[in-house]
Amino acid sequence: MLFTQDRIRMREMFFSAWSKHLNNEHLEPMEKQIVTLLEEHPEYHKLVENRNAIDTDFTPEHGTLNPFLHLSLHLALREQVGTDRPKGIATLTRSLLLKHGDGHSVEHLMIECLGECLWDAQRQGREPDELVYLEKLKELL
Repeated sequence: MLFTQDRIRMREMFFSAWSKHLNNEHLEPMEKQIVTLLEEHPEYHKLVENRNAIDTDFTPEHGTLNPFLHLSLHLALREQVGTDRPKGIATLTRSLLLKHGDGHSVEHLMIECLGECLWDAQRQGREPDELVYLEKLKELL
């Protein structure tokens, strides 16, 4: 379900996982990851407790960061580090953790690079360039 182009279905995972968490219901592994991220982002709790927000547009023109995109980038980054794809990202992450100390802050630095590379690829109509992405991450060291 995570890999979908349907914005509502993707966002529903966040609402559902948080609701199940609040009701002490069984969580699937992906839901546990989502809940962990939401616990790290208390500023989004009210959002995922309000299902009317499921179709809200978050645009830079209005000065709003898309919280669903932000959380999804965290999930994507954690998957990349866990599988070491692109090759070398796990080692880079460890080096960044040694330099900066705080894991959540390191992830925020890294998702800035990830988001920029994804935006660039989308704008140019091509696949993201893993080498450029890794170089951007190295610049954080």
